[in-house]
Amino acid sequence: MLQYLKIANLALLESASIDFESGFTVVTGETGAGKSVLLGALSLLSGARTDKSVIRSGTELCEVEAALWFEDSQPIDALLEGMNLPACEEGMLVLKRSLHVSKPSRISINGSFATLSNLQELGEMWIDFHGPGEPQRLLKSECQLELIDLYGGLEKEAQEYGKRYRAWRSILGEIEELQGASQLAPDQIDFIKSQLRMIDALELSPESIEQLEQDFNRVSGAQELLELTAELSNGLSGDEGALNLISQLSRAAEQAAELDPSLSDLAERLNGLIIETQELGAEYEQLGSSLEFEPEYAQEVTQKMNDWQDLRRKYGRDVNAVLAARDEMEKRLESQGDIQGSLERLHAEADKIEAELKGLASRLTQKRLKAGKSLAQKAEKMLLELGFKKGRFGIQMLDQTNLKSHGDSLPDLLFSPNVGEPMKSLSDVASSGELARVMLALKTILADVDSVPVLVFDEVDANVGGEIGRIVGQKLKGIGDNHQVICITHLPQVAALGKQHFLVEKDQSGDRAAVKIRRMDTESEGRVEELARMLGDRQAKSALSHARELLAL
Repeated sequence: MLQYLKIANLALLESASIDFESGFTVVTGETGAGKSVLLGALSLLSGARTDKSVIRSGTELCEVEAALWFEDSQPIDALLEGMNLPACEEGMLVLKRSLHVSKPSRISINGSFATLSNLQELGEMWIDFHGPGEPQRLLKSECQLELIDLYGGLEKEAQEYGKRYRAWRSILGEIEELQGASQLAPDQIDFIKSQLRMIDALELSPESIEQLEQDFNRVSGAQELLELTAELSNGLSGDEGALNLISQLSRAAEQAAELDPSLSDLAERLNGLIIETQELGAEYEQLGSSLEFEPEYAQEVTQKMNDWQDLRRKYGRDVNAVLAARDEMEKRLESQGDIQGSLERLHAEADKIEAELKGLASRLTQKRLKAGKSLAQKAEKMLLELGFKKGRFGIQMLDQTNLKSHGDSLPDLLFSPNVGEPMKSLSDVASSGELARVMLALKTILADVDSVPVLVFDEVDANVGGEIGRIVGQKLKGIGDNHQVICITHLPQVAALGKQHFLVEKDQSGDRAAVKIRRMDTESEGRVEELARMLGDRQAKSALSHARELLAL
């Protein structure tokens, strides 16, 4: 059950904090007053996608927050556990969503950061929206099938059938692809094999390629480096190198020190240069020796690098791309070896699944037909209460020539609103008002098997009025016995039946328009005036009297 809803800076609404009760809640207001703000807040918390244009003009942040209480929170907790989110405390689920003008949006579930997909998955478990377009959905076979499966408890069987159907279609796709594949020519096979040998010889991995690049750099630069090290070695310690010159200078320095002992330190420093020059010359000579590679090794490294560069140009710039291309080439070779055998195997597998699907589809159709007849009988009785005194309602299953993702047949809802008229497809005979009542009848029946606790009806009572409007309200209120129902309505007959009544108003008295939501006490004069407004004139005595009568009923 939705316990409270907080809204800040959403569209024209500055702030609102709404406490909800169980049962039937109605929301009213003049056309354009902003009733959609309430729906917008609930849809945001159910994971609806939106943009930052919903943030109230002149503000930086829009926030919506709600708390829901579940008598049995185990299904919700199991879903939260799969999302690595905190479980409900004492059955309480807290949702919060923030939209900022210049920062990323933030979502929290039970105090922990969450994603939009998390909100969407949870939304499917706690809220259903039924908008003005809902009756028109009833004309679509997919919607009719959904209603029958829900009533008959056939969702799991339908899902299992759908899973097997997708597997079957996948195999048929493989067959089609294999049949369309052309036989490789001998030279193509030889080329693929050569590419596989080249790839395998490199023993590809990120580490091996890194080592290959290092080896290649050393080998390719070795000759130039060898010449430089030889030049440095000879220049330092060769016959005419720096060592010979420094030695001569050192002897002169020693003679100078004998004449002037204060020059001894300088002579020692020059002797140190002799030692350093000898060591440098020896190290360059040793380095040059290490750069002498066997010609075969240098050729091998160069060839491997050429192969790697060739593979990169053909199949991708990194190791993973080349390996993926290798796997694909290997599969092509394997398929060439036994195309006919592969086709026979796939055909046998497809035939097996198809036979299984036909059995599943047939059983599903029979169960849907049985559930549909039961649903039609209940709906016909319900339609009698909704004003169709001689109306008839039925459901038939129409066979299809081929298996589809839903089975081998589709439902067709039949309807006759008037006595003496044959039943025809709903789309051929029902007006918009009649469609609305048929949908309401079905929703009322299905409410007992629908596990979603919060149902939001947005003007589903459109195109009906008078006594029928009163009955529509009673049905919606009846759904509130097992669900929390929030209904936006323009019918006073419906609004008078609400256990809770919220009025949405647009205030344009100041510098800018603002939407406000306030609760109407059950029998307050304000509620009487709102019902009188919906009846036509909030000041008329007759309307006020009628409003009081509606509340009294």
